[in-house]
Parts: sequence; C-alpha cells; structure tokens
Amino acid sequence: MLRGVTSAGLGSIESEERMIELAAAYGFQAVDLDAAALIARHGVDGARSLLQQHGIVLGAIGLPVEWRTTEEAFRQGLEKLATYAAAAAALGGTSCCTYILPSTDLKPAPFMAQAARRLRTCAQILGAYGIRLGLEFVGPHHLRTQWKHPFIWTLEETLDLIAVIGEPNVGLLFDAYHWYTNELNVADIEKLRPEQIVHVHINDAPDVPVSEAADNQRLYPGEGVIDLAGFLQGLQKIGYTGVVAQEILTEAPSTESPEVLMQRSKAGFDRVFAAAGMA
Repeated sequence: MLRGVTSAGLGSIESEERMIELAAAYGFQAVDLDAAALIARHGVDGARSLLQQHGIVLGAIGLPVEWRTTEEAFRQGLEKLATYAAAAAALGGTSCCTYILPSTDLKPAPFMAQAARRLRTCAQILGAYGIRLGLEFVGPHHLRTQWKHPFIWTLEETLDLIAVIGEPNVGLLFDAYHWYTNELNVADIEKLRPEQIVHVHINDAPDVPVSEAADNQRLYPGEGVIDLAGFLQGLQKIGYTGVVAQEILTEAPSTESPEVLMQRSKAGFDRVFAAAGMA
C-alpha cells in the first residue's frame, strides 16, 4: 500500500507544488490533487517531472461534476470531466472519487434513479481515459438526519448502487471514519475483493459514543479509537495495494504550519502501520 495525503489535514498549505514537496520530505508516496490545475501551470511534461523528481504518484482526483442537484448543473460539470480525466491519465492517475450523502431533501426513489444514471455517465467518460470512479459512503449519524429523507450510508447499499450503475470501473472509496461510524469490523473488509476498492482514506475518531462521532471532528491516524491496525490488516489480507490517503476534516482550520502537520501525519502513519505489522 502507498502512503498518501490529501489537502485535508495539512492546514493552510500555499500550493499543490508545496504539498508535493512536503509529502516527499516526510516519506509519503502519493498526493491527491487537481491534475488539470497542475498541468495548466507546468504543462504535461513539467507536471510529470515535478512528481517524478519527488518520487510522488498522483493519488485520486475529485469528481468535478455536480451530480446531486439540477440537470443543468450536471451537464455543465460533464463539459469539463473529460479534461480532468485526460489530465489525470497524463500524470499516471487511475482514480477519481466522489461522496454520497446519507440523507436528502429529494424523494429517495427518483433521486436513486437519477444518481445511478448520472454516475453511470461519469463512469463511462472516466473509463475512456482508464480512470476508475470511487463512491464513498458517509457514516456519521448526525448526517443521516441532516436532510428530510434517509438515503445511502452503508457499505452494502453502496455496493448495491455500484451494481445498478453497472460499469466495470466503479468501486468504493473506502474511508476508515465511515467504516467506524457504520460499526463495521475487519471481517467486513475481508469480504471485499481488492478490485472493488478504488481508493482509501485513513483518519481517526475521538473517544465518544459512535453515534456522536461528527464528520468534522476527525483526528490524525493513531490519535483516536478506531482500530486502524485492523483496518490496514484487513486491506492487506484481501490484497489491496493502492493508496491509503490521510483525510482529516475538522470544525476549524488548523493554525499550525503545514510542516508541523505533515510531521504529525507521518508520526501517525508510522504508528498505525507499525501496529499493523506493516512498518
């Protein structure tokens, strides 16, 4: 597995170039970033060279399509999806991710049909560039009632949606926080096949009842109560070899420097990977 970072948890980092530099300096191997923006500043060859000179690979890009609201917004997003996918592919990327909120103000049945249709279209465009689409189920209990109707928040439901979408390049963005807030265990990971997982996020949870673990109260790996050693061991057992990227969502931005936060991230990764016997 490759150790990776996202911008979430690194404070006020001034640029993606600086994030690449810091990731390399602290022993990370992958960075989730906007490949199209990096290429716009450096060109394809320059962006490739920047990643290569630091020994960093592109993790995942975000899905630049608003598939949850109006058809007009969806169509507008599709216009730039091919550009984003081509940029990621040019830098060796193979993953694009989006999240599914666990409740909605829309009527669930038509929203499900709409989501499947729209995500299928996105997957087809991404697939033409060799990019996979990862869908993230979101587990925190407070978000399950944030909007009028319950929607998808479990692993099983997300796998059902993936089956309905029916494209071979669609799988899971598997996040430790949502695994924990769904009260899943290592055995649930071991039921998966590695090809069902597109990308992985790692983080930790405060010592509060699971039902009170808020989405924006995440901790750095090894600082909370999630069995991250078991989480990693489960992924290793099924043969997952992709990126495990830190994603720390907090109520307020950290005032600590990116260097301090990157060091804290490294210490957390070292701790949980060692506990998993994967140091």
